Amino acid sequence: MSKKLIYISLAAISIFLSCNSESNQERRNRARKLSFETIKGIKYYEVKRRFSTGLSFNEMGFQQEPSWIIQFKSNDSVMAYSPQKKRMQTFFLQYDHGDVYNFAKEWFRIKKISKDSILMQRLQVVRKEIAKDIRSDVNITYYSEDYIKNVLKTTVAALQKPTRADTLYIQKLSAASNQKPSDSSLAFAGRQPVVFQPLSDMIRVEKLNIVDRINGKTEAYDYLFPTYRIDISRAYEDFGYEFSVLVDAKGKIYLNKFRSSDPENYEPRKKTLEAIVNVYLQNLLKVSPGSTLGIPHSSEINLIVSGKKAAE
Repeated sequence: MSKKLIYISLAAISIFLSCNSESNQERRNRARKLSFETIKGIKYYEVKRRFSTGLSFNEMGFQQEPSWIIQFKSNDSVMAYSPQKKRMQTFFLQYDHGDVYNFAKEWFRIKKISKDSILMQRLQVVRKEIAKDIRSDVNITYYSEDYIKNVLKTTVAALQKPTRADTLYIQKLSAASNQKPSDSSLAFAGRQPVVFQPLSDMIRVEKLNIVDRINGKTEAYDYLFPTYRIDISRAYEDFGYEFSVLVDAKGKIYLNKFRSSDPENYEPRKKTLEAIVNVYLQNLLKVSPGSTLGIPHSSEINLIVSGKKAAE
């Protein structure tokens, strides 16, 4: 090969590498921080929060509820509405990598921004790793105040309502659970939990608040795993047990899970707990079942039950 051809070949390779380098640079630029200048000051309302199925509910009965209001102040700060303080608060907008950001103690992948809408994916980050399970399967849509009012000509509340598809899905889950009400695999959390109404002064019920944000127990955890304390006076003997039950669509209670350290004690413990359920709980309480979208169904709840023997 002549020196001239070698020179041309090397030049072509150099140009190719240069172009490829520019392409890589462009990709790096796209992966850099987004600019929020074009939407600065626009107030956005969360109107949809859905799983990748397009539904607001999953098989556990967990509901994605849209509630956020956000407003970008700059490229590194955002305002978000605090339900607790009933006002907008400013948070630092922390950029991590690619299109991943953190604000208000939550992680998001920002997929799309425009003056009309913002699309995000909520992420669960554990030890700097994005969880690849249901906890990160949350897609969030925001619409601007102007778009809702002047283009869609509707309200935030109307857009936030569960869809027809949500209702059909809950009807399907409920029908299955009602066919086998004592099957825990078919029960799911009621968006409106079980309600116990005492029919005697012998019994007292308190629904416990188990929200513990430090240990990751949010309001959602509280309704997914509702816990009740039940105190019974004038019982046949003193006792104290923790166990779970299933409450079906008609208010019937079925013993579900309980602990027994000794395998030989399993059956006696089961009989004791079934007696507590059938003699005390079923007869001394009016039981309203858990329901979702107004549809009653079997749901699992946790009980802490204590009995005090009548004084002689």
